[in-house]
Amino acid sequence: MLIQRTTSENKDFIELVRHLDKALAVRDGDEHAFYNRFNKIDTIKHVIVAYRDERPVGCGAIKAYNETTMEVKRMFVFPELRGQGIATKILGELENWAIELGYESCVLKTGKKQPEAIHLSK
Repeated sequence: MLIQRTTSENKDFIELVRHLDKALAVRDGDEHAFYNRFNKIDTIKHVIVAYRDERPVGCGAIKAYNETTMEVKRMFVFPELRGQGIATKILGELENWAIELGYESCVLKTGKKQPEAIHLSK
């Protein structure tokens, strides 16, 4: 698997986020508009895209939450590829990148209807 550092302008990241937003719209139902306002990607400078056999299979990003903490954003892995450690590798790379940038910790905020994200953050 190839893990690539990039920005939110990356076409593969944009496409993965489209899949994420489509899935979240179904999962969140009536609450989607509330959560979606926190999910803009136009100003994210620290993005990871994971590739398997040159195909983008997952993504994640970090952005400053405060002076010492980065917030993990836009984590996604295609459903058929979950459980293979892809998200764990993406999250690990995001945490390493945050440390390299001088941050002390990362936080992950997620909706109550996203058990995969809740499990990943434990």
